Amino acid sequence: MIDSWQPGTEYRDGARVLYQGIQYKIIQPHRSQSDWTPPATPALWGRLEDGDYHHSPHHEKSGQWAEDCKPEPCAQSYDQPPQHHQQQQQQQQPYHTPQGGIQPTHEESQKHWFDIDDKRKQELEIGGGLLAGVGALAAGVYAYNKHGKNEEEKKAHAWSLGNWLRDAEQRTQAFRSGNYPGPVAWVLNEGKNIPSDAIEGGFERGAPLYICRAYYEGGMMIGKACSVFKKGAVIGYKKEEIHLDKYEILVGNSQAVRWVNVSGQFNLAALNGLRPVEGGREPGGAPQYIAQAPYHGAVHPGKACESFGDGCFIPYDSTEKKVKEYAVLCYNG
Repeated sequence: MIDSWQPGTEYRDGARVLYQGIQYKIIQPHRSQSDWTPPATPALWGRLEDGDYHHSPHHEKSGQWAEDCKPEPCAQSYDQPPQHHQQQQQQQQPYHTPQGGIQPTHEESQKHWFDIDDKRKQELEIGGGLLAGVGALAAGVYAYNKHGKNEEEKKAHAWSLGNWLRDAEQRTQAFRSGNYPGPVAWVLNEGKNIPSDAIEGGFERGAPLYICRAYYEGGMMIGKACSVFKKGAVIGYKKEEIHLDKYEILVGNSQAVRWVNVSGQFNLAALNGLRPVEGGREPGGAPQYIAQAPYHGAVHPGKACESFGDGCFIPYDSTEKKVKEYAVLCYNG
């Protein structure tokens, strides 16, 4: 019989636990703490399904809504503050990266993996600084496509993933404690539970869509989150939809931001001096901006970039769609 997970327990190699009806297998030996539950610490625990680690394909069909929701008419409202619907979901506890072992310094976390000297790389690999990223991948954070990559490239992506998780946790803690400098923030989220202060980015078939982002293939991709998605969030990359259960979601004061109409190719001058809300980035470093576009009777969150040409991109129906008339989220005033 598999024991239930308990805080204050020393878990060693080979341990398996049951938490909320789901089995987990240990990745990194540790002593458990109350906020280190298995689903909140993917660097420590790997989710099991049918006796093995749970892995789902990167690309799932978005037609799962066919039986869940009936089409409903929707109306778009640009140049207005986002509207916020009442939600039934409870706010999740923030994700916490496990402590202990050799952790990268702040200066190191700002560097690319290939810019760190070989001796320090080895220390981080052995001491656990890189293990957090690798463990998260093993637990199903599908932050990159491992196919065709050599070992050093895999380590580089695991390193970047770990840095994102640490930075996102700091943002989350700062915002939830009231020490964040802005009215809105990106906070870590998991699964289908949408925080009560999440900012809407659109709606489809009667369900509100929220603004999310996640690390993927060296970039920070903006997408959409919803309680009816299979994993909770969807981002688009190279004309494919990627479904994720760990991501950042935009939360805060919805009255502090508004949508500004844009047509065709995006450039900052089109915002008439308004400052766009911090979004994501392309793998090459170009900034992505939070977009919203009407498509097939709905309004979808997506991404805009000066390099995209005449439109923004939204994830939709297992691919990405370019929409020429859209809006970008900006701060008021």
